[in-house]
Amino acid sequence: MAASSCATDAMVVFDGSASMSEITFETGLKTRIVEAREAIERVMPEIEAYRRIGLMTYGPDGEDACSGIRLAFPPIDRAASLVVAELNALTPAGLTPLAAAVEQAAGVLSFRERPAIIVLVTDGNETCGGTPCALSNRLAAEARDLTIHVIGFRANRDFFAWDNPEQQIFAGDTVAKCLSDRTGGLFLGTETVDELEDALRITLGCPLTGSVRVPRQARGG
Repeated sequence: MAASSCATDAMVVFDGSASMSEITFETGLKTRIVEAREAIERVMPEIEAYRRIGLMTYGPDGEDACSGIRLAFPPIDRAASLVVAELNALTPAGLTPLAAAVEQAAGVLSFRERPAIIVLVTDGNETCGGTPCALSNRLAAEARDLTIHVIGFRANRDFFAWDNPEQQIFAGDTVAKCLSDRTGGLFLGTETVDELEDALRITLGCPLTGSVRVPRQARGG
């Protein structure tokens, strides 16, 4: 059964890879990282009132392009200001070892012993040779009660990803969707700051605190 309690500890796994610094047609003069920070800053103060949040990032500061996975802090009370400060200080770089980052986040949450939630925020696919689908099968088999939600922020399929061996499974979504499909979570495709904000509320928020707009690509497993 998917972890659903409003008090269940959660880890946010945040994409800090180089592509988050890109300016695209959709973002205008703002990069993806700037818009993601805006959404986080608005939502986290609401969530910290009832849920302990931890943060893990991936991308920058590794010995190579795939080793930059960093635990900022495990789930703590009143985490909003720390989350905002960590992401404001993050300079996007490197590739996307999202499977390894999610696996490490699950370990931080002691997912075999207690209920846990992971929310992965990513703008792309696994690009470090990880296998999110195989990982999700293993995590689901070993977990006491683990739910992984995936928020794609302008995330597109990479048809030519030689280092993404599972991508052919999906017709049009990032392979990270495996993680949500196989743990009872949601895959939420977002294009705007408002949609990202709503997706964070849906995945980290408490259902009893009010209603939000559901992003267009909300899907369960």
